[in-house]
Amino acid sequence: MATILVVDDELGIRALLSEILTDEGHSVELAENAVQARACRERERPDLVLLDIWMPDVDGITLLKEWSATAQLTMPVIMMSGHGTIDTAVEAIKFGAMAFLEKPITLQKLLRAVEQGLAKPAPRTEQQFHAARAELVLPADGALAAGLAQNAVAPLLGLQSEQSFELDRPLREARDAFEKSYFEFHLAQENGSMTRVAEKTGLERTHLYRKLKQLGVDLSRNKRGGGL
Repeated sequence: MATILVVDDELGIRALLSEILTDEGHSVELAENAVQARACRERERPDLVLLDIWMPDVDGITLLKEWSATAQLTMPVIMMSGHGTIDTAVEAIKFGAMAFLEKPITLQKLLRAVEQGLAKPAPRTEQQFHAARAELVLPADGALAAGLAQNAVAPLLGLQSEQSFELDRPLREARDAFEKSYFEFHLAQENGSMTRVAEKTGLERTHLYRKLKQLGVDLSRNKRGGGL
């Protein structure tokens, strides 16, 4: 099987991921910070790295950029975070990560991401990233089409997202899922500004606010001081 490096400053997460991956037959190396991660990468040359974004000394994005800039990104890297946003995920993909997992990580998502990472060891090129990133600028001509478009481009970015659209369900439920994803995407892009989202989606602000409430969109999570 593979040698997998787990980089996370939380002991509990390192122990849990190590136990799961070892049970799957992999050899697991552990690092609690960037210093240990650099040494282990040089020593063990892992087949895959699970890298936490928020660490006390050097954060995961900075370490990823370092590996990319120094031609050391010779293995697939899967980023992990409990406070991730679309922008954070896109930045990680831009600098060479092949996937982004949001904590708490379910067993199914972890194993699927690791399997996909080991099956596609070649890092994504800058040209491939920009081609995929361009698709994230969705037209505001229908939430259903936008949801389908975003769902289609997510695999290109390698994003392991909570957004999974099941078509084997009533039309109303499927439409609501697409619309929720669509509006959450634009809220994240506009830093929570209801005014800019209303302009971009072509909806009147009052109607937009009611729609977001109806869909159960968490407005407090998307607000970044941009104002309603």
